[in-house]
Amino acid sequence: MSANAPPKPRVARACPSCTLPMVQRTFAGRGAAAIDLDLCFDCQGIWFDKLESAALTPGSILELFQAIREREAVAQPKPLNDPCHCTVCRKPLALTHDFHKTTRISYLRCAEGHGRFTPFVQFLREKEFVRPLTPGEMTTLRAVVAQVRCSSCGAPIDLAQDAQCSYCHAPIEVLDGDAVAHTIAHLTAEEKARQKPMDPQAAYAALFAKERTESSPVDLLWDVVGLLGASVD
Repeated sequence: MSANAPPKPRVARACPSCTLPMVQRTFAGRGAAAIDLDLCFDCQGIWFDKLESAALTPGSILELFQAIREREAVAQPKPLNDPCHCTVCRKPLALTHDFHKTTRISYLRCAEGHGRFTPFVQFLREKEFVRPLTPGEMTTLRAVVAQVRCSSCGAPIDLAQDAQCSYCHAPIEVLDGDAVAHTIAHLTAEEKARQKPMDPQAAYAALFAKERTESSPVDLLWDVVGLLGASVD
């Protein structure tokens, strides 16, 4: 193959749950390289290689949110198989409970470090598009519905007994209109700021103006070094 030949397309990865080929979509990353994500729209899950979720730009998060919402309007997710398997090494994935900032999330993680399979709803929870139901909302739901299916793994939830999935422990959640609007506005502003060229002098001044009394001079110095991409011998 010549040096100028285009790279061969990557072979579609098998879904960790249903094993059918996943759909590959490319999103902008915070670094120079684009991020190729693998999505199973039938099982409604995303495969993230290591650190890919954190590397998505705000604009990419909004694109992925739109793709998820379009699919969720069409069909409910298939129940996830137990166990699911890594797309790379095919070893069983481990159910993992974690935190993003102060938000509890869960996903299926490869013990070999190849990545994680995240249900759509857990991605929306991680990026603060959804929230758990309040006790009052749970009482109202129980009055009219006996059983629902977990939006993360598809398992049935007996509302008379549980307020969360007994398998993956995901809480019953709601796509709150106010929360969605707030998150979209925040991500949109972040994306505009990311695409705007940074004025080093303005960034330096803004950093020192922010929380001046809460940081020591040494802390502020190192913050500026990181912000401007400088190096200190």
